[in-house]
Amino acid sequence: MTVHFIGAGPGAPDLITLRARDLIARCPVCLYAGSLVPPEILAHCPGGAKIINTAPLDLDAIVAECVAATQAGQDIARLHSGDVSVWSAMGEQMRRLRAAGIDVTVTPGVPSFAAAAAALGTELTLPGVAQSVVLTRTPGRASAMPERETLANFAATGATLGIHLSIQNLDDVVADLSPTYGPDCPVAVVWRATWPDQRLIRGTLATIGGLVDEEISRTALILVGPALAAEGFAESCLYAPDYDRRYRPQSADSQWYKGVTDDV
Repeated sequence: MTVHFIGAGPGAPDLITLRARDLIARCPVCLYAGSLVPPEILAHCPGGAKIINTAPLDLDAIVAECVAATQAGQDIARLHSGDVSVWSAMGEQMRRLRAAGIDVTVTPGVPSFAAAAAALGTELTLPGVAQSVVLTRTPGRASAMPERETLANFAATGATLGIHLSIQNLDDVVADLSPTYGPDCPVAVVWRATWPDQRLIRGTLATIGGLVDEEISRTALILVGPALAAEGFAESCLYAPDYDRRYRPQSADSQWYKGVTDDV
């Protein structure tokens, strides 16, 4: 028997993978994060399935439910919002399950930063502006930050920052980033990305604090970086007519004809 960790996506019930849907449909037990997984996704559970909201449970209780189900010969769909590879607490659950001899699988989901970028209609990496995206957070009660993982250090790279679980610390975020990015650096706050009540708030480091009201208290992602509002950026060479590449060699002398490189 197997515990299937499944990324349930950012909120919209149709933003899950076919694999996720099929796994949910065949598992007689489903554990889900109650406040973040929409009920429409639970509709994929088979009739008579045992559906457990893990919001009020601690780690011991969650693992106990998984152990009990596997001992009863049942597979479990373990749903987490977004993608399970970041801030899901999957790692600590998997460690205990493996120690108990229980098999696990992982199915990725649409991450919140990708859903937020889609809602904004923007690319987070632009030629000559930013070629990296840093996913991070500020310290919280559940998890401290390693000493070198500071917003100031990340800002020094000039990358686009996707700051999770930190809307309650927005003033600190602005204070930490303004010296490097400058007060005019674009900022977007995306609240409940892809949910029916989604909100998009655009501003700058100088203005964003006054644009975010008290309703935006959780489930919000802060995006910061020049790429969010860049206009005069260069076009990528990838689609330039004279760019020599594997599927569009420019001449018989092309390195692709000669087979001397694996570069795109």
